[in-house]
Amino acid sequence: MSDQINDKPEDKEGSLHESIPVTGMYKDWFLDYASYVILERAVPAIEDGLKPVQRRILHSMKEMDDGRFNKVANIIGQSMQYHPHGDQSIGDAIVNLGQKELLIETQGNWGDIRTGDGAAASRYIEARLSKFALEVVFNPQTTEWQLSYDGRKKEPVTLPVKFPLLLAQGVEGIAVGLSTKILPHNFIELINGSIQILQGERPYLLPDFPTGGLADFSEYNEGQRGGRVKVRARIEEGENKTLLIKDIPFGTTTNSLIESIIKANDKGKIKIKKVVDNTAKDVEIQIQLAPGQSPDMTIDALYAFTDCEVSISPNACVIIQDKPVFLSVNDILQYNTKQTKELLKRELEIRKAELMEKLLFSSLEKIFIENRIYRDIEECETWDAVIATIDKGLEPFKPDFYREITTEDIIRLTEIKIKRISKFDAFKADELMRKLEEELKEVNYNLKHLTAYAIKYYENLLVKYGKGRERKTEIRTFDQIEANVVAANNAKLYVNRVDGFVGYGLKKDEFVCDCSDLDDIIVFRKDGKCIVSRIQEKGFVGKDILHVAVFRKGDERMTYNLIYLDGTTGRAMVKRFQVLAVTRDREYELTKGTKGSKVLYFTANPNGEAEIVTVYLTQGAKARVKVFDFDFSSIEIKGRGAGGNIMTRYPIRKIQLKMEGVSTLGGLNIYFDRSVGRLNTDQRGVLIGNFLGEDKIIVFYKNGEYELTTFELTNRYEAQNVLLIEKFDSQKVVSAIYYDGISKTYFVKRFLVETSTINKKFSFISDHKQSYLKIVSTEKQPQVKAKIQKGKEQEENEYDLDMLIDVKGWKSVGNKFSSHQILEMELIQPKKEAEPQVDNQENTGEDADSDDTDESLEVGSTIDLKINKEDEDQLGLF
Repeated sequence: MSDQINDKPEDKEGSLHESIPVTGMYKDWFLDYASYVILERAVPAIEDGLKPVQRRILHSMKEMDDGRFNKVANIIGQSMQYHPHGDQSIGDAIVNLGQKELLIETQGNWGDIRTGDGAAASRYIEARLSKFALEVVFNPQTTEWQLSYDGRKKEPVTLPVKFPLLLAQGVEGIAVGLSTKILPHNFIELINGSIQILQGERPYLLPDFPTGGLADFSEYNEGQRGGRVKVRARIEEGENKTLLIKDIPFGTTTNSLIESIIKANDKGKIKIKKVVDNTAKDVEIQIQLAPGQSPDMTIDALYAFTDCEVSISPNACVIIQDKPVFLSVNDILQYNTKQTKELLKRELEIRKAELMEKLLFSSLEKIFIENRIYRDIEECETWDAVIATIDKGLEPFKPDFYREITTEDIIRLTEIKIKRISKFDAFKADELMRKLEEELKEVNYNLKHLTAYAIKYYENLLVKYGKGRERKTEIRTFDQIEANVVAANNAKLYVNRVDGFVGYGLKKDEFVCDCSDLDDIIVFRKDGKCIVSRIQEKGFVGKDILHVAVFRKGDERMTYNLIYLDGTTGRAMVKRFQVLAVTRDREYELTKGTKGSKVLYFTANPNGEAEIVTVYLTQGAKARVKVFDFDFSSIEIKGRGAGGNIMTRYPIRKIQLKMEGVSTLGGLNIYFDRSVGRLNTDQRGVLIGNFLGEDKIIVFYKNGEYELTTFELTNRYEAQNVLLIEKFDSQKVVSAIYYDGISKTYFVKRFLVETSTINKKFSFISDHKQSYLKIVSTEKQPQVKAKIQKGKEQEENEYDLDMLIDVKGWKSVGNKFSSHQILEMELIQPKKEAEPQVDNQENTGEDADSDDTDESLEVGSTIDLKINKEDEDQLGLF
């Protein structure tokens, strides 16, 4: 039996079949499949930027092209002659090409990339090649051909595209162990980039998405692996506590965006009442906010928790010489530009050869007819004699031709009809040859100046097809949004101080504050330790809790005042400190950490307030003064680990608050970063001013509105529309010049801001849609320089606005600035008065070494108390 199994079967001729290990077959199959998917399905060729299915579709459409629309179903059938796959994949590829609105003109319902709606069935929609595609994609003379998969037809290896099509359309593909993602770029910018390359410069390319929106390309890395692009929806504030989404991020749809918003609301990350999709011709998603919700905070939360902000990771991979290669978009554009230049050269060379052939045959024809060579062949009896006779007649003229005259040339002469010979016009023949020579001269010139010719070619494309293809995506720099800061307060924080539990599930215990489930909490205990932990339903943080609150990392305003007993020395120590950055769930010592140390007094102060306390010593204390006051402003703010200052060496009976403190940190310097439209304290942008308590900011917009806001760092401003932003002073007069869309002239007005409502915009110019604010200033004596057209002459004058009009109400129309046409207008910066200089010390009338001069304190400085020994004993200090 075993012998029968081991025996190899014989074929008809008696030879044995060879056995092949199955594992080896699997290995080859996988490599073959991976190579096929990479080269034939997923990754585009760099030459034309097309995948095989797209190339075959375009080739089929060119074969069918007669200027009219064709049913997509018919195009699919034609493409299946070249593409060895089902009609579904071909149909999807056609729809994808048509939605990019570059190579294919569409008719019917082709779906909507904004809403995610699919196209109608292929039998209902039609398509044809665009004029742009016909001009830049096809040329059979410069196309390299290959046999189709079944060997019946020829198809292009790559199409001779004379344009960076790959970067214009973008592409995404996933293969076996490999992927590519090239983002779409702007049509006009690509052409300008190619021109820059031809001029020897390196362009700076950034993507442009068909869905518009805002994008931060600071980490784009020229589209290479490791880069990242952040894209945001364009969100505007509407009326009655509503937000309007006008553009959506690339790769999302209105449906998916709304679903992400509803999901974030269900999780409590944001608080909204309703979402309405009003998308029609333009995208508009209306979000109605819940009562008490800040529009600015909600916008940040939408970016943090929904698809209103998405991150895209580009990965530019293309096929070069049958191999996948990773390049930057600049390298791809350089390759395509060089290829376009080479294709233009080949077309010129082909045209040159055609012109020279036409000139040669026109010359032969003229010689053949004018010298009556056709009559010499009348007596010839054989075909060879005819050829020889004509050749002999052409012999004297052969040195003038650029190449040898062949038998084929002579045969063409014999094919000239008698009717044409009888009607031959030498003048017309010379005119035709002159035109051919002029065109040949132009072709030769272009070949010698190929770079200039290529630049002219690109410029011509820009003129013919650039209209309506302006950039849709606005380039921005995004600020970093902290999720725990903008998250809606969807939880409540409770504490059990005795047992040491904190969380949002302890609803029977003491309520602390509203919070988010993303927040961190900070806890201070009586044993002099603090801990920061992620909020949870119920968490143990240690018994005898003194203080618990939401922790804000890096908050330089929050200051803690502490008096503690040092267990080793028995001294009462005092300190002021901040907690800026910590490691979660790690306990930090606020005392010296000795056994028996405990907290005697503790306060948390959001703005660095320094109170005054009354300290009562025990009756048995040896100090003469057993009750004294201590001012926390007398000591500096130090780090969390500082030991502190000695307050007293005597035992303390109790400590009572005597007077609430004021901030020792001074005002907060607020800056406006125009690039992101946000406030900050990091000295980015322009300094607006130093702010305290109830101070406000006033913003003037180009549309003629002003708005009062707080100086909260979460505020958002339409940076591109902000004309002036500064600290609000109700006594400052606002001087403004605006263009009135009704009367088509400029008006000037001066007024005081009389409104006090926060975060509401008030329009102080006419409400016509063409009206806009030209100039605004709060200077005491603002000056404007204007160029005015008076008849045929132009005058340039300076005007003091405070002299043109008196201060009136903010709703007043104002006065006409001028009855003449205003060509230019700009605000002149006020000149600062020169400060008087002191020549020498004698003019001051004071002694330079005198100690009586006052010293001003900088914001945030501290005062050291100087206490002599006698006072120490009296107060019981040290």
